[in-house]
Amino acid sequence: MKILLLGKGGQVGWELQRSLSPLGQVIAHDSDTADFSHPEQVAALVQAVKPDVIVNAAAHTAVDKAESEPELARAINATAPGLIAHEAAKLGALLVHYSTDYVFDGSGSAARNESSPTAPLSVYGRTKLEGEQLIQQSGCAHFIFRTSWVYAARGGNFAKTMLRLAAERDQLKVINDQIGAPTGADLLADVTAHAIRAFRQASRPELSGLYHLVAQGETSWFDYARFVIEWARANGQPIKVAPQAIESTGTASYPTPAKRPLNSRLDTTKLQQTLGLSLPHWEQGVQRMLTEITGK
Repeated sequence: MKILLLGKGGQVGWELQRSLSPLGQVIAHDSDTADFSHPEQVAALVQAVKPDVIVNAAAHTAVDKAESEPELARAINATAPGLIAHEAAKLGALLVHYSTDYVFDGSGSAARNESSPTAPLSVYGRTKLEGEQLIQQSGCAHFIFRTSWVYAARGGNFAKTMLRLAAERDQLKVINDQIGAPTGADLLADVTAHAIRAFRQASRPELSGLYHLVAQGETSWFDYARFVIEWARANGQPIKVAPQAIESTGTASYPTPAKRPLNSRLDTTKLQQTLGLSLPHWEQGVQRMLTEITGK
């Protein structure tokens, strides 16, 4: 099996290099050799490689910056995936692509499933939704995995930021009205490999489609921060802020160019039932990541 991996340098792309390698030959590219701001060049790369599977982990994920550069965000998040999907359909290749909870408006408190109405609040959300739609319209076999609150031991993430601030400051103020599930890039990569194997080995084209993929459970950024800081304190990390000095606040306290969905809950029933998977609780993955980055 020949697998073309796009976006190898990102958090998910880095983990995919590991998880995909047992499946076949992995040809991995990053933005230096597959520039998504020029979608036609990425399409030409697919034509040249002629892969059996394409895994696209490239995206414009700077949510606030996208508000001031919507055409670039659209090229990377929508136009390029659409052209890749068109080439995949011509080749008979499977395409794996990642999307986001930002396709929803974040209202209410119910977990969204794959058929829930979309209503993105931002340029990022709108361009990611358009990317989904172009892939679906192409007719190629595909897995589109919507996820949220992605982190990895490699690169920056919320937990690392909280550890740094907790070691420097006497007080912290963290948002408490956005709810979601922190989801590890390693989990996304492992489920991707499982899905590709199931699709290819079992010859089950009906598996193609849209799936929600996040860790089990839910939390707020405030409770996520407390979990990280309490773990660090219990494991001998240098923590200056006292437990009672971590204050909760609303999203309105931190205005940003792009609106964030308050409710990022995603229902993963379809994924678990269709692929026969049991997804771990978010705390398990975060603890593993914390152990990796602190050496504890």
